[in-house]
This record gives sequence, C-alpha cells and structure tokens, in this order.
Amino acid sequence: MRADCVEVSWDAGKSKWIVRIEAGEEVVRRVFDAPKHGDDETLRAAAQRTAQGEGCEPDVGQITVKR
Repeated sequence: MRADCVEVSWDAGKSKWIVRIEAGEEVVRRVFDAPKHGDDETLRAAAQRTAQGEGCEPDVGQITVKR
C-alpha cells in the first residue's frame, strides 16, 4: 500500500516521537523512541521503517518532521 502522507511529531506527554501515516482514508499512529533533538534524517529513517512495518511504502521525500 502506498502512503499518501507521513508526519513525525514530538508528543510531549509521552516524551516520544509519533509517526502519523495516511493511506487513503486510513490513518495509523505509532510511537518510537529517538532523542528529542534528533536530526531530521534519523527521524525520517525511523518513520520510514515504522511505515514499512505497517505495510506502507512511503516516499522519503514526503515524510514531514514537525517540531
């Protein structure tokens, strides 16, 4: 399945990064551990692995990091 949109954002309440994956009308949210001030490339790579684990194939260029 092709991911339409993948966003990574920091959840201050959980002190973890959240990946939000949109594929059509389906939206999946998953958390992962990474340093709060991690660089964008590391966060994008982790988001890509997380999306692939959900059966989605995101384009690395469409992964947005929101700080």
